[in-house]
Amino acid sequence: MRTSHWLVGAAILVAGVYLARPEAEGGKNVNQRVFEMRTYYAHPGKMKALHARFRDHTCKLFEKHGMTNIGYWMPTDAKLAEEKMVYILAYPSKAAAAKSWKDFANDPAWKKAKAASEVDGPLVAKVESVYLNPTDYSPIK
Repeated sequence: MRTSHWLVGAAILVAGVYLARPEAEGGKNVNQRVFEMRTYYAHPGKMKALHARFRDHTCKLFEKHGMTNIGYWMPTDAKLAEEKMVYILAYPSKAAAAKSWKDFANDPAWKKAKAASEVDGPLVAKVESVYLNPTDYSPIK
């Protein structure tokens, strides 16, 4: 009897330690992770090129600089889809986000990809950025 009580107690303790570990989700510190929702408004006729730049270069460079690609979306309305793209990135902290963006902006591979994609003019007319903390009931943290 005592052995079974000890085993139950040990199992509860191990489960509690595992669940409380901040790195329980893929090695990331989920207790402090911050998200950034970015909305890009493309210049007329430039959305296809913007998607290509993200697909071929930007997403990989984000990962290189410590940003986690959560998802990329376009509006269901065809007209709005030609004007707007929304995506979400995650970072270990707000300070990490600032460092990642600084490093990304200075990356020669980014500068080359941006210049090559903008031979016929800039792709993005406007960017909106909002940093977000997950709620206690959010399925993603």
